Amino acid sequence: MQKASSPYLRDLEHRGFIEGLTYIDKSSKPLCHYFGGIPYALPPVGPFRWQKPRPLPACYRYGTRANPGRYTGGCSICPQPKPNDELNTELWDEDCLQCNVWIPVGDPPKGGWPVLFWIHGGFLQFGDPNEDDLRAMLSETPCKAIVIAPAYRLNIFGFLASPELCEASPGVSPNVGFWDQRLALEWTWHNVSYFGGDASNITIGGYSAGSHSTFHQLAYDLGVSDSKSIVRRALMLSNGPGMQPKSFDEAQAQFNELLSVLQIPMSLSAAEKLAKLRTLEPKKLIQASIKMKYHQFRATTDGSFVRHGLLNEIDSGIFAAQMKRRGVRLIIGECKDEHFVYGNWRPPKNNLDSLFRRLQADYPLAACETLIDHYYPNGKLPANCKTWQEAFGRIYADIQIHALERGMVSALTRHGAGHLIHRYRMEWRAQCCDKLWPRGWGVTHGTDMAIWFWGNEFSLSKKEKRLVKNAFHDNFASFLNGEDMDWGTEHPLHVRTLTSKGTVVCEEDERLDEGLRVWDVLKRVGATGNMLNAKL
Repeated sequence: MQKASSPYLRDLEHRGFIEGLTYIDKSSKPLCHYFGGIPYALPPVGPFRWQKPRPLPACYRYGTRANPGRYTGGCSICPQPKPNDELNTELWDEDCLQCNVWIPVGDPPKGGWPVLFWIHGGFLQFGDPNEDDLRAMLSETPCKAIVIAPAYRLNIFGFLASPELCEASPGVSPNVGFWDQRLALEWTWHNVSYFGGDASNITIGGYSAGSHSTFHQLAYDLGVSDSKSIVRRALMLSNGPGMQPKSFDEAQAQFNELLSVLQIPMSLSAAEKLAKLRTLEPKKLIQASIKMKYHQFRATTDGSFVRHGLLNEIDSGIFAAQMKRRGVRLIIGECKDEHFVYGNWRPPKNNLDSLFRRLQADYPLAACETLIDHYYPNGKLPANCKTWQEAFGRIYADIQIHALERGMVSALTRHGAGHLIHRYRMEWRAQCCDKLWPRGWGVTHGTDMAIWFWGNEFSLSKKEKRLVKNAFHDNFASFLNGEDMDWGTEHPLHVRTLTSKGTVVCEEDERLDEGLRVWDVLKRVGATGNMLNAKL
């Protein structure tokens, strides 16, 4: 449906002039301003495929007063499969290093609007920032912030890694999807003042893989000098830190499988392999990745963006010390029924061997073996599962969210950073969620976006708006402003829960011990510790 709007021109000083939109309501009252698809880096195409993103040159201008750059659409979409593995190539464009910018109407407060740097989800395999609709949130709630949502390279384009590739060309790097996000964050830091934002008041956040990305962006930011640090607060919604990413050796095994599927000879030099891969159309690369055993292209422990022993820093107190020193606050939590959505992403066949194989697409082998022993010690289907597909959804949700989130917050609390943590749990969903998720799935992964983004692309009823406002949204606005919240919890491991009845209770975490057991067994094989010492 077409959204009513009028043109909106903005002077970005030395960056030139851009034209976007002012969204308006039925009475022509302005709701918010919007720019879609503003480049934050040079195109990563041709010889720059799999290279680190290149910043815009200092002289780069988006447009002139007479001919402003027109940004009224959205970000280009990195080549990707749909959640059901269908391919819609008409929407793809490797030139996707762009961002969408949402701005409240009116004059900004002294110092500028607070800034939310929002990273979209999609298992790091699919997704884009164009689906969010912030008109209602920015016009109806106290949550007045500039929201900058970047597109970034996904799947094989963002996370292909191997020692061979890095040797083939000095510009090639693992984790370029994370480097994209970081460059977009730095672009935000340097340019948000031209949009009326406060560069000293930036919150990073994301949902699902966006939350996982937020953890890695926070970890990277905590590792740089104070003069280069950007992050002041973080939102990790429905995802935790994950495990220490796979080693370079395991990334090489995935790379070799890719070459085999594409029938690229192993005997070629590294430079020849890279050259052949760069000549292939995106569709062929995506189709090949879907056929692979190791079909999930995720982060690699490269010692650069992802440090060796990163998760060990959480256990040892290094992470907590840096968060305390910089005063970085964190909202982190989950939905009650995350597993329904998780179990539908490339599920295994209905047997334990297939589940084991599916886990290996995401996680190091030693971790997968340990998880199988811990969750299914007798090799039988758990009593709370009807099928192995359901069992996969539950274990996947535990590792992505429930268990490792608890390991992280427990360690941060143990090392004195508990006062910076605000935990939540969602057990209620708005009626508009019925348009996207079966009611039988309950409060599953993604249903609470209607809470955080005030209905997002759908509308909340008046009753639901009152509930959401009191339960979370007023606190959300305070958090972005850097103000104290009325969270209500009595200690750091307490959880603020929105119950199925729509009431808020602050309670003990009944799943804490279970989550810590999983964290501990993974720590013993190095999956949450120092990968240099892990036998993989």
